Parts: sequence; C-alpha cells; structure tokens
Amino acid sequence: MIDIECVLDAKAELGEATYWDPKAEVLWWIDIYGPTIHRFDPKTKRDDTWQAPEYLGTLSVREKGGLIVTMASGFYFFDPATGRFDKIVDPESDIADSRFNDGKTDRQGRFWSGTMWEAPPKPPAKIGSLWRMDADLGVHRIIEGIGCSNGLAWSPDDRVMYFTDSHTNLILAYDFDAASGNATNRRVFADLSKEGYIVDGSTVDAEGNYWATIPFKGKVLAFDPGGKLIRTIDLPCDLPTCCEFGGKDLDTLYVTTALYSRSGRDMTGQKNPGGLFAIHGLGVKGLPLVPFRG
Repeated sequence: MIDIECVLDAKAELGEATYWDPKAEVLWWIDIYGPTIHRFDPKTKRDDTWQAPEYLGTLSVREKGGLIVTMASGFYFFDPATGRFDKIVDPESDIADSRFNDGKTDRQGRFWSGTMWEAPPKPPAKIGSLWRMDADLGVHRIIEGIGCSNGLAWSPDDRVMYFTDSHTNLILAYDFDAASGNATNRRVFADLSKEGYIVDGSTVDAEGNYWATIPFKGKVLAFDPGGKLIRTIDLPCDLPTCCEFGGKDLDTLYVTTALYSRSGRDMTGQKNPGGLFAIHGLGVKGLPLVPFRG
C-alpha cells in the first residue's frame, strides 16, 4: 500500500526540477515563478531557499561544486554559498517570447534544458527547442518546433530518450546515442489524446518504467517500456508538475505541485496545493542522477 505524504507545505506557484543529490541526501527543486531555488532535507524537514533574479527553468548539481541552472535568459552557474549567478550563454537571445523550462542531466553528465513559448496574450507558438550543454560548455539544439518542453528522461540502458511537448497529448520516444548525445527516430511512445492529458516533468525507474506527472488532473502515471499504462496514482491536489526518485534507497518518489496563481474557489477540496509530496511504498527504485561534468 502506498502512502502519499506532504513533506513541505511550500505553497509554490510553480514547483519543478526535482533533483535528488545522493551524496548530501537532499532534494533540490525550484519554484519557477518564485523565482526560488529550494534544497529540502528530508531528515530535518529543513528547506533552504535562494532567490533568483528571473524565472527559473531547471537545475542540476555540478561536479565542480554548486549548481548549473537555466533561467528565462539562458544557462547559468549558481553558487549557493554566495548566492551568485554567473551567466554562461543564452542560445535563444534572439527569441523574445521564449523562456527555459524542464530539463536535467543525462548519465554522461551533459545538461539538458528545453524552452517554451511564454508571451500571453499572444497566441501560443511552437518557437521552443531542446538544448544540450556539453562538459566543454558548448550548446547544441537537439529538437526544435516545440510549444513547451517537458517530460525529459532516459531509459536505464541509455538507448531511448523520452520527451514531450506539453502543447500536445503525446509522449515521444527517440533513439538515443549516449556517446554523441544525439536523438533520432522520433516516434509516439504514448498517446493521451483520448484522456485529454498532457505531461509535465517525468523520470524513469530502475526497471525502465516511465513516470509522468499529469498537471490539472492530479495524477502520476507509470508506463512500462512498451508504452503500456501500468499504474495510476491520484494526488490530493490537481497540479503535479515534476517527479524524481530519492531517499537513501531511491525508493521514494518526490513530486512537486503548483498553485499557478489560483486561490479560493479553485482550491476547494484540495490538500496542500503547491506542496512538495513524497510517495512511499511503490515497490520500485529509481536511478541516481549524474552531476553536470562541466
């Protein structure tokens, strides 16, 4: 039997970017619109925070110390000891209506982050891309023509890369070349059009199952490597946004959620919207994330 615990009533506007650091045994995560970087210690329940100068996208621990993050205007190094952000590059400086969003490191230590359209009240446009930053700090556009980058994860054998555009109902799969970091042979892994679901942040477990948060529907879904739905978990609030396995044995699924500028009537019947949740008792374990090697 699973147990769903709100470990931090954070009231995040848009929680995202779950990253479990196995050495420090802490969970890094962000509130994109905070804009705030969080470091949650499950042993002490302490949540340290750092304010960012602009909207955040995602983050990873850096092998050389500190973090690498994306913000609205590109890639940055961040030093939690000083609170300093040092800009690396903005590969979309020529695009006014995009910002960086979901991403993570692959198992070769490269850092990935995708962009999305965000310029209301203009009509949505597929102007985003998925970017890969290598250890030498070179950046490469891997996928383009995206409305909202999300759902990034890799199979345990590194042969498949998962990705989604949250302006669609599709989870995509690509053949992944771990040596080069290239993704080819785009195909549909799961079509959620019938349910009307979109996918936000995702991860894989050690058995190769793909776990996806379903925003506005209050669900976390698990698919086997063939794309078959094998598990549905209902959360006590409607907007889960990202998930990652953590804990000493990597057997706890941490899930961020969002308020998304809603209050009062929209929150009726919900428990701890915008909170950080831990799902225990799933009977599966995750895979450790790799620090950025640049």
